[in-house]
Amino acid sequence: MSRDKRMTEEEIIGELRSGMTIGIGGWGSRRKPMSLVRALLRSDICDLTVVAYGGPDIGLLCATGKVKKAIYGFVSLDSIPLEPHFRQARQSGAIEVMELDEGAFYLGLLAAAHRMPFYPTRAGLGSDMMAMNPELRTITSPYDDGETLVAMPAFELDAAFIHMNRADTSGNGQFLGPDLYFDDLFAMAAKKTYMSTEKIIPTEDFLTQGPPHTLRISRIFVDGVVEAPQGAHFCECPPDYERDEAFQRMYAATAKDGDAWEEFRGRFLEVASHEEYLKAVAAYEAEIQG
Repeated sequence: MSRDKRMTEEEIIGELRSGMTIGIGGWGSRRKPMSLVRALLRSDICDLTVVAYGGPDIGLLCATGKVKKAIYGFVSLDSIPLEPHFRQARQSGAIEVMELDEGAFYLGLLAAAHRMPFYPTRAGLGSDMMAMNPELRTITSPYDDGETLVAMPAFELDAAFIHMNRADTSGNGQFLGPDLYFDDLFAMAAKKTYMSTEKIIPTEDFLTQGPPHTLRISRIFVDGVVEAPQGAHFCECPPDYERDEAFQRMYAATAKDGDAWEEFRGRFLEVASHEEYLKAVAAYEAEIQG
């Protein structure tokens, strides 16, 4: 019988330490493991290196002073092109950065997932990616072509957070939306992987939810599972729910208003749990509708 890997957000964060490198799945403002990110915000953990196709995960972690370095292919809220709290941190020099071509970022994940030190690529040659990241090195092909290639190093992830539509208690995960967003690579690349999910279901029910190709997260790469309905809010998590665009706009506006940010932080981030966060969101929505 497979081990029951159910945990709470707080138990997961209790296994992390300051100074770690954390990979976060999802893409921009799409299916981000936000309940885990918010639990991380509530902790004393800091000096993190965050690796992501970034969205509000990086923005919130920057705004709360958790990030030492961000490694990313982009940091976007999708309907808002550039994450505004990340923009502030980047422009002020508050964080170190490694800005990569999206393809080079993918190969850093792939190399880590395959336990390779690096993968060769043409991505970045002739671009500012090399000038902006002087630590990147090139290699010469050992074959007759003798081509110069970028040696994209593997991301050394201490832990990874991902969010799936469905999961079972042993750590198998299923996506039901249009894209996996490389969450399988995050799971394979990290020393420990923690998965939140909209709903925990019996293993035998997976095929009632979606076709076999949606079963892409294997329990052998997952160390902990937490059931978190609306765990990606305010990001989209189709088919369960779409992005909460009104809430996202309100969040984004706090980057230009210190008082609004403190109100947002106190109301939505300094809460005891994911359940309390959902209550705060419901109360806010009732206010704006009433």
